[in-house]
Amino acid sequence: MTEPRDGADRLELMRSFLTVAETGTLSAAARRLGVSQPTISRRLQQLERLLGLRLLSRSTHGLSLTAEGERALAQARDLLDGWEALEASLRGARDAPRGLLRVQVPHAFGQDQLIAPLAEYLRAWPEAQVEWRLVDRAPDFVNGGIDCAIRVGWVEDPSVVAVLLAEVPRIAVAAPSLGADGTGIEALAALPWLALTTYYRDEVLLTHPQHGTQRIPMRPRMATDSLYALRAACLAGVGAAVVSAWVVADDLAAGRLVQLAPGWQAAPLPVYLIYPAGRLQPARLREFIALIRARLPGITGLARPSR
Repeated sequence: MTEPRDGADRLELMRSFLTVAETGTLSAAARRLGVSQPTISRRLQQLERLLGLRLLSRSTHGLSLTAEGERALAQARDLLDGWEALEASLRGARDAPRGLLRVQVPHAFGQDQLIAPLAEYLRAWPEAQVEWRLVDRAPDFVNGGIDCAIRVGWVEDPSVVAVLLAEVPRIAVAAPSLGADGTGIEALAALPWLALTTYYRDEVLLTHPQHGTQRIPMRPRMATDSLYALRAACLAGVGAAVVSAWVVADDLAAGRLVQLAPGWQAAPLPVYLIYPAGRLQPARLREFIALIRARLPGITGLARPSR
C-alpha cells in the first residue's frame, strides 16, 4: 500500500469519507471540514486506492454508498471515535471537549425545553460544536451519523444504553369553542378528536388515581406527527387532543384551552438519553451525557421517573 499524499493521513482520509457519507455531497463535506472540494475528492480517491475498493458510486443523481461503503461506514465511525477517545485518555481527564457532537432530539422538545442545557454545554466548552438534529423517530446509530440521542417515548433497541431521565405528563385539552369545559370522562367520546400519530391513532387511554382507566375510541378529524401542529389545531377548535402538559401550560393559564376531565391523565411518556453500548466516548460526548443526566430531570414541565 502506498502512503497517502497531500498531507492527509489515513485517519484524515477516513474522516473525509465519513463526512461525505453524512452530508451527501462533496461541497457540504468540504464546508464542514474547512477544506476545498477538490481536496475532499482527492482524499476519497486516495482512500479507495488504499483499500482497493469502491466506496462511493458517482452518477448524475449524486453520490451514494456502495455495498463496501456501507460496511466501511460504521467501522469508520468506530475507528475515529476510538482514536479521539485514545487521544483524550492520553492527554488526561482534564482534556477539554472539542470537535463536532451530533445529537438527535425530538422536534418540539428539541426546539424548546432542551435549548437551555444545550446552551449551557456550549458556554462551558467553547471548542465544541453541536449538530442539533430534530428527528422524532428512533435513532439509528449505525447509519444515522449521530453520537447520542434524547428520545421521548419507549426504547426497544437492545444494542444501546438507554438512561431513563424523566417523564412527560400528558393531559386531554380542547378549545373553549368546542363547549367541552367541565365535560366528564363519559362524554369525551362524543367530541371530535385529533391524533398524534407518534403515540396514539384511534383511541385514547386516560387514567384516574381513584377511578381506574377509561378507553376512548375515536376517528380523528386530523392526524399529525407534530406536537406543535396538534396544539395549533386544538387552538383553532378543530378537535380535542392528548398533549404533553408543558406545551399547553401557557394556553391553559390564558384560557385559550381547557383541560378535559380534570384529574384524568394519559400515561406519561418516558424521556431517555441514548447512546451506543461499548463505543469509546470522546470528551465532548462524555461531558454532554453528564450534563444532560444532571439537568434534564429538573426541566420545567417534566416529572421525575415514577419507576
